[in-house]
Amino acid sequence: MSADAGTSAERPRIRSLLSAVVRDRDLRRVELAFLGFNMTEVATWIAILVYAYERGGATEAGLVSVIQLAPAAVVAPFAAYAGDRFRRDRVLFVDYLVQAVALAATAAALALHLPVPAVYAFAAVAASSLTFTRPAHNSLLPYVTDSPAHLTAANVVTSVAEGSGVMLGPLIGGILLAWSGPGAVFLAFASLTLVDALLVRRLRVDLSIAEPAARITARTVWHETVQGFRVLGRAREPRLLILVLSSGLVVWGLIDVLLVATAIDLLHMGSGGPGYLASAYGVGGIVGAAAASVLVGRRRLTLPLAAGGVVFGSPIAGIGAFPAVASAPVLLGLSGAGWGVTDVAGRTLLQRVSPDEVLARIFGILEGIAMVSLAVGSIAASLLVHAFGIRVALAITGAIVPVVLVVTGRRLLAIDREAAAPDPRLLELIRRIPIFAPLPAPAIERLLANLIRVDVRPGDVIIREGEPGNRFYVIDRGQVAVTAGGTPVGRRGAGEYVGEIALLRDVPRTATVTAVTEVTLYALERDVFLTAVTGHPRSRDVAEERIEHDLSALRERG
Repeated sequence: MSADAGTSAERPRIRSLLSAVVRDRDLRRVELAFLGFNMTEVATWIAILVYAYERGGATEAGLVSVIQLAPAAVVAPFAAYAGDRFRRDRVLFVDYLVQAVALAATAAALALHLPVPAVYAFAAVAASSLTFTRPAHNSLLPYVTDSPAHLTAANVVTSVAEGSGVMLGPLIGGILLAWSGPGAVFLAFASLTLVDALLVRRLRVDLSIAEPAARITARTVWHETVQGFRVLGRAREPRLLILVLSSGLVVWGLIDVLLVATAIDLLHMGSGGPGYLASAYGVGGIVGAAAASVLVGRRRLTLPLAAGGVVFGSPIAGIGAFPAVASAPVLLGLSGAGWGVTDVAGRTLLQRVSPDEVLARIFGILEGIAMVSLAVGSIAASLLVHAFGIRVALAITGAIVPVVLVVTGRRLLAIDREAAAPDPRLLELIRRIPIFAPLPAPAIERLLANLIRVDVRPGDVIIREGEPGNRFYVIDRGQVAVTAGGTPVGRRGAGEYVGEIALLRDVPRTATVTAVTEVTLYALERDVFLTAVTGHPRSRDVAEERIEHDLSALRERG
């Protein structure tokens, strides 16, 4: 069967899964609230920038960006931890309530014409409260889905909700800005956020299996974070990729301020203009993210990375060269699509070349750098506009990522040669394993990078009952026999797996596994397997169900 035919056959199933997400009461509420959150995040950000720009131009707009980003950067790590320490549905509900109050307070400060520092302080609190939502939302989804395929469909809907929010939020915010001003934007989205809180108030979800995280001391957190920086200092390839991604985030910070200046002073679109332009950028981002999905599993990624970077930067420079109300949204849409491709390609490469034991910390460092990069971009935008004017500032902004790519091009190509892309056949083998099916694509790629091929002859013992467990095995070819206490339990063949009980329950091997034919297996070391499965609630649930089934079978035969 051709690839196209297979894809066509999958489409009804995909549509069915997405329809199931929409029909599910809890998922529908969670996803609708997330859509409202994304609309709120972008619309209120633009509103406060417009308020600052109309007061003090690009300089004040850059300053207010830093005022909001600095506390958010400090709060972000604690926000992520809250989702692990407390019930995620409650974290989400409380966060939406706090957001609604903070946004309403900002609206009141604007309506009452309070001193500017008070307005900015309320806006900073609102911006910080937004950092809790994504970790809580993403970690809650596994608990409100009932199968790996259902979870995948829910993640697709989440991506659509995020992209749609980036598009709709600025559009509605732009209308409100033109009609009444920033205060109306904050008030409207405070009301929407209150609706979000009500949507997730009474989710029918059992989180009893979610155990609180172990107590972590400040000293431990500090030590582990510093260790991540040390590894990054020694690892050239991850450091290079973070440089490229950070350059793009600096441009994001520049665009935040330049969109306001471009719409109001260059294109004369009025105070609603920044929202319309940001909405066009959001549409492009949706298209780029969809296009980038084909990159997962590809061996060569630096070419898409570079192409996306050029498409990201060139249209921004084009707006400065040929400013026009008609063409600016189109160019910004192209720019958003380019960044979608660059971001996915860059992060995928980063996952491939980073040491697995510090991968989470490297991405944590990237998130921290993201906040700093956005702040640097915001400050730089005001300086560029003041020194050279809006058009030159746009040209310089558009050139940043392409220049970084040119300077680092040779070393980026070397990363493609050194980074191990997944074997498509092994990718399919691993994806068919129920324990791994719920894992996102980057986690699957990390598993593939750690697979160890094992070839055994007929009669060879792969696992011996009573011995310590140190590996998990996936059968690629051949058949194995499983016995417990000398009693046959059954046989397993290609696409099945053995060895999970001893690893997940921390007990000696419960059965002996012997090759019946020539067998090819792929093994995962204990730490790699446990990190993947226990770090994802749905994978852990599927594994526990399989373990209970196998142990019951062993008890019956015993």
